[in-house]
Amino acid sequence: MKTSLLGLDTAELRALMGGEGQPPYRGSQLAEWIYRHGARTFDGMSSLPAELQTRLAEKYRVGRSDILARQQSRDGTFKLLLEMGGGARVETVGLPYADRFSCCLSTQVGCPIGCVFCASGQGRFVRSLGPGEIVEQVLTVNEVVASGLIPISSRSRAVDRVVIMGMGEPLLNYESVIKAVRLINDEMGIGIRHIAISTVGIVPGIRKLAQERAQITLAVSLHAPTDELRRKLIPGMTRWSVAEIINACREYVRDTGRRVTFEYCLLGGVNDGAAQGGELTAILRGLNCHVNLIRYNPVPGLPFHAPSRERVREFRDILEQAGIQVTQRVQRGADIDAACGQLRRQMQS
Repeated sequence: MKTSLLGLDTAELRALMGGEGQPPYRGSQLAEWIYRHGARTFDGMSSLPAELQTRLAEKYRVGRSDILARQQSRDGTFKLLLEMGGGARVETVGLPYADRFSCCLSTQVGCPIGCVFCASGQGRFVRSLGPGEIVEQVLTVNEVVASGLIPISSRSRAVDRVVIMGMGEPLLNYESVIKAVRLINDEMGIGIRHIAISTVGIVPGIRKLAQERAQITLAVSLHAPTDELRRKLIPGMTRWSVAEIINACREYVRDTGRRVTFEYCLLGGVNDGAAQGGELTAILRGLNCHVNLIRYNPVPGLPFHAPSRERVREFRDILEQAGIQVTQRVQRGADIDAACGQLRRQMQS
């Protein structure tokens, strides 16, 4: 089986070329073609000698995925179903805004956490993605836009923001995710402050991420202010209590100087009451954070519904009156099941 080069950084590609008897600068050229130009094959790498292109193709592959399907929402959001090595399938989402272009990346095929309200957690977990497979999603989103297959209205014609919030739990695939972040930052040139990593609250991962001292945005999917309610909503996350997660976030703020975002999916009649709002206010008091409220996006077959807009506003008021900064996520791509919590391994008709 041929070795994939996608996932190797410039230094590794330079070393690889040295091992092939080539001058190291050929590795720098490879990195440029793979990460800046999004090359799928070696034969289009015009700065490499034709003989070298042939030799590389005999032993290596770039490592790009196949696009199995694509959909675009009325609001411009689009979703791609990608097939990686070994037939593994993931969905990734492009989010064009007027002033920026964001991409939501998956890190695992399926999800081992099993949030009861999330589509990704309803199927079986297959495997984690490698760093090249994570970065590949950005390259392919850029490719479909550049080719005209997906029309967008954003002034930015290439991804300039990345949110690692798709299928899977990123901090259970820590090493691959961190290397992918470095590749996105160093090789693709996307600013580190424009990269966000979401977690359901893997405490050792949060602490490890803090020690990276990188200016990454940490987003913690909390969804409940008490252990009892959180166990019901996130049965795969009973190892760490809410208090332990909040303490790890306080350490993250202390060590990085970065504000933490808490994602809170509002489920009608479940976690959206005044009591839950008050409890959430109490545990977040004094922490440099903001809360991103997400009105539940429906998933066929699941027994949940979104709260009324009045109910959302009441919950938000409780937090704001306590001095907690609050935003409400604008729903994007719900009509193609591309909104938060709706991603699967297979597009639904």
